[in-house]
Order: sequence, then structure tokens, then C-alpha cells
Amino acid sequence: MTRPIIGIIGNSYVQDDRYAVHASGKINCEAVSTVANCMPLIVPADPCYLSVEELLESCDGFLLTGGRPNVHPEEYGEPPTDAHGAFDRARDAITLPLVRACVERGQPMLGICRGFQEVNVALGGSLHPEIRELPGRDNHRMPPDGTIEEQFALRHVVTFTEGGPFHRMMGAREVMTNTLHGQGITRPGRNVVIDGHATDGTPEALYVQGAPGYALSVQWHPEWNAANDPVSRPLFESFGDAARDWAAGQGTPARRTA
Repeated sequence: MTRPIIGIIGNSYVQDDRYAVHASGKINCEAVSTVANCMPLIVPADPCYLSVEELLESCDGFLLTGGRPNVHPEEYGEPPTDAHGAFDRARDAITLPLVRACVERGQPMLGICRGFQEVNVALGGSLHPEIRELPGRDNHRMPPDGTIEEQFALRHVVTFTEGGPFHRMMGAREVMTNTLHGQGITRPGRNVVIDGHATDGTPEALYVQGAPGYALSVQWHPEWNAANDPVSRPLFESFGDAARDWAAGQGTPARRTA
């Protein structure tokens, strides 16, 4: 049986300081394949190579991954500063209209870290370049030292809204998550509902109210240890179920005809 195809938004890198690549972390593919039970397809997020329309017709859902470059602040009406870090305007040009199209069509999408922020910006929201500088906020950045296991270790509680989609999905209002981000949401976008917060008030989970399909995003990285983590597993399982529903209703990409 053909599995639904999940477009995994890739990032641009320079390998060995000389070779330009588009890539995504292996754990993204593993979570999509083994937990969501879908076929992972890494997408070069650059409008020079593909269009949003082609992606919508080729995939059943999209995983908006994390990445070191940030959404350019001009996308939410602010000037860039050194605090905003590096940017990837090519990825912005693909993911922001892709988010809006998925919301309109009901095509499943799951945002992670930068993807969480992309969803908010695409729908008219804004970001803060360094949330640890805000009064009362903690440092949510990745620990600079230690093993990869230590960097992705569970570090803080996220509390979900009573009766909200994340509470219902997880079967708990409070969960432990990792944290590896510097930016964060300041103003939610249109119909963006913040459904989970860290203990310092930082937005950590959202859904798009009124979206006809699966439109959830999280600020943490559930792709890490997704098969075994009690928070990550239901998130990817529900995402896979939504992609199967979409494929069943629309026809799988391989079987679609003009």
C-alpha cells in the first residue's frame, strides 16, 4: 500500500566550507517514516527549483522543520538587526505561502521550532529575536556544550489549555519538552491560538483556529526520540493519520491526474 508523502522542508547548508547542499536531519525522516508511517521526501526550499503549487500537488502533508536561519523580520514589518541572526529568504519564499495555502486547503502541516515561527509569521504574527532578553523569560537556547543527547534533553514543562487539542491529544495538561530556540512569538497571527506555554510564559504550542485540516505547531523538537517519547509519539501519529485522511480524500499524489 502506498504511504502518504510528507514533504520535509529542507535547509541550505555549505558542506566542508565549499559544497552547497539542501538537507534535513535524519531524525525528521525517521519520525515521519517510523512514527507517522508516511514516506519522507526532503524538499529543497528554494523557489528557483520548485513552486508552492507543485509541492501542494506532490505531497499529502508538510513538516516545517527547525533551522538555524530565522524568518526575516521584514516578513512581519520590522527591520533586521544583529540580534536576528542569519536568514534564509529562499526558504521564507516557499514556506510562508505554503503555510497559507495549507490552511486554506486543509492540507496537513506540522511546524517545528522555526516552522512554529513560520506559521505565525505567515498568518500575520510577529517574533522577538531574543526572548531570553524579555523580563521574566528563561534562556531557551540549545546548551552550547555536551552530547547530542544532553542538548536534546527534556528541560522544561509545557502547560496546555484545558480541553484544547494538545491536552486531548496528549491526555495530560503538563508535559516535559526539550528547548533549542532563541526567538519566540510576540504577537500571534490571524486565528493562531497559543495552546501551550512554558513556565516563563513563552508560547510553545499553537493551532490555527478554523483551519479545515491539521494545522498544529510546536516550539520544541519532537522529532528527537519520537518513537519513544510520550509527547512526540502522539504528535507524529496524529500527523500521519491526518495525511492518510488527506490522501484518501484527494487521491495519493502518484495517482492524481490532471
